[in-house]
Amino acid sequence: MTDEQLFFGVAEPLWRLAAFTAAFAALAVLELSHPRLERPELARMLKSRRWATNLAIFVASSVLLRIAFPAAAVGVAIWAEARGIGILPAFAVTPLLGGIIAFVALDFAVWLEHVVFHKVPLLWRVHRVHHSDPGVDVTTALRFHPLEILLSMIWKGLVIILLGAPALAVLIFEIVLNACAMFNHANLRLPGKADRFLRWVIVTPDMHRIHHSVERGETDSNYGFNLSIWDRLFATYVAHPASGEDGIETGLKAYGRVDPTKLVWSLILPFRRK
Repeated sequence: MTDEQLFFGVAEPLWRLAAFTAAFAALAVLELSHPRLERPELARMLKSRRWATNLAIFVASSVLLRIAFPAAAVGVAIWAEARGIGILPAFAVTPLLGGIIAFVALDFAVWLEHVVFHKVPLLWRVHRVHHSDPGVDVTTALRFHPLEILLSMIWKGLVIILLGAPALAVLIFEIVLNACAMFNHANLRLPGKADRFLRWVIVTPDMHRIHHSVERGETDSNYGFNLSIWDRLFATYVAHPASGEDGIETGLKAYGRVDPTKLVWSLILPFRRK
């Protein structure tokens, strides 16, 4: 293992924690000053219950992930890099070009994984924990069941090994993906021109909120977390919700507005028949 690989392996949790804390704090403040929607599930007591549950799920998922994969995605990249495994090393792709290819390929892999979690009934049972959140804000980006986090890590690990993705590229991708997910889940009102411009490159809050609509046709759209190109390429892009940006109803109709704010209820949801 090179000194560079050792550095990324040791520093990865610190870099990710610092980036997460900064992004979360900034977006939480912006939500308060520029909210898109103002509803009971996004304010006062119900918001407090949602936040407590969503953050608790995030902590549980993070702890389980570190137990199962102590070195996480960057550790997988370091392992593959040390052995010269993967498509990029096989073709002697330069580090810069390899990093760009790996970033884009990993983003597509996450988009594809998201689509599969919606289309395969067994996986949807796990993913619906994320969609059952009655409100959509910065904490919704953290509301993924521990089982989904583990499955996602296995999938990303396989893609990283197949590519032979550089460790630095994987670290940057993980930080950017996490920050972008919090950004596009944020209950944030962007100026119209800024939203239209940004969504040609990245997924914006108004674009991704459509994916959390209670209307199934809208839920099956806008799967991206980072780059917006995949939904446009594969015809899963919807520009506006039928009820309008301010009228959209989010969550899953079957579960109402209260039960999904409970921690135990949310954790056992994948094992419920309904």
